[in-house]
Amino acid sequence: MIRVALVNGGRPIRTVLRWQLYATVVSALIAASWQGSHGAYSALLGGFINVTAGAVFGWVAARSDKSTAGGALHALFRAEASKVFLIAVQLWLVLTIYKEIVLAAFFGAFFLTVILFTMAIFARER
Repeated sequence: MIRVALVNGGRPIRTVLRWQLYATVVSALIAASWQGSHGAYSALLGGFINVTAGAVFGWVAARSDKSTAGGALHALFRAEASKVFLIAVQLWLVLTIYKEIVLAAFFGAFFLTVILFTMAIFARER
């Protein structure tokens, strides 16, 4: 697993990535019972887009200079830009390549994992 060290050892980002993985798997199971294998694959793809983008966000932020306020702000912008770029590329790839995609399952898992990523501020330090 990628060692992410954003705040105090990266615990909040790792916690949120774990939440996203759980939500993706549950979404895939629900989509599989509703739409079969293509529904499950669609939900997995929708969720994993944000899981990988979140991991890249953490990786970029952890390896950036945060010794000054300007450096911390620059690190945040670089990490967010990397995340948004990766999401856009992955969305484009999935929507152009996977012809049997179940859009409801795909975007349902995608938006659920987007919401979960914003919950990082609520992840407790232990």
